[in-house]
Amino acid sequence: MDNDYYTVEHEAGIAHLRLARPERLNTLAPPFFRFLRDSVRELDARGDTRVLVISSTGKHFCAGMALDVFQADDGLVSTATPRGRLAFQAQLRSLMESFNALEAARFPVIAAIQGGCVGGGLDLATACDIRLCSADAFFTVQEIAIGMAADLGVLQRLPKIVPPGVAREMAYTGDRMAASRALEVGLVNAVLPDAAALLEAALALARRIASRSPLAIAGSKLALNHARDHSTAEALEQMALLQSAIFDTDEMMRAVAAWKDKRQADFGPLAPSANPRG
Repeated sequence: MDNDYYTVEHEAGIAHLRLARPERLNTLAPPFFRFLRDSVRELDARGDTRVLVISSTGKHFCAGMALDVFQADDGLVSTATPRGRLAFQAQLRSLMESFNALEAARFPVIAAIQGGCVGGGLDLATACDIRLCSADAFFTVQEIAIGMAADLGVLQRLPKIVPPGVAREMAYTGDRMAASRALEVGLVNAVLPDAAALLEAALALARRIASRSPLAIAGSKLALNHARDHSTAEALEQMALLQSAIFDTDEMMRAVAAWKDKRQADFGPLAPSANPRG
């Protein structure tokens, strides 16, 4: 899974994807999106991934899209003709799918953010289940500063994480949000002193999640994602169907026995699934 943009390690059910272009502030070039989508889907297909941690290297988590994405006359951004605009839509949906894969994965995804989380980096972070950051972190909807609306998911996801007025202020101004404010409004769950403490906290959280039933965790993620975009009545109806599909008394008995014995339960992995690529 390693490539020029990130490395991936997998141990004891925890996958750790680390952005690895610090000399370029971990900017996101076009190939990154396909690599990320396929890596996440492959981890999901394995069945033994219980948590994914996404961290970074260098001073900043991610400075957004690489400038070559926006070069004039490039096929990715050409909108000069009807055919070009149609192709643009297809290309944009393909980029969106990379971050959608994080939401669709059966396992939770934790973002460990140090320094700048800018533009496309914030699109990535908001597609994760949980965000932690270092004290020097800041968050910016950078796209508005270069004359475009953000288009990879942050405008859709951010208002469901932070108060809508806060999301709109970020989207309309491009102002930086400091780590302390991000904690205050609920964009992050915790602020750690530095990058080393941040990674330690993210991996510790991942281990706690990985110790739970992966079947119950996957079901919880499905229910939470569905509830976010549906009414309570619709979400409860989905929960009734979902629970009837995943209710496992053997799994529960193992969890209860381990709790009584004050030990960690031994849960099997999820079944492998097809690994769609495209």
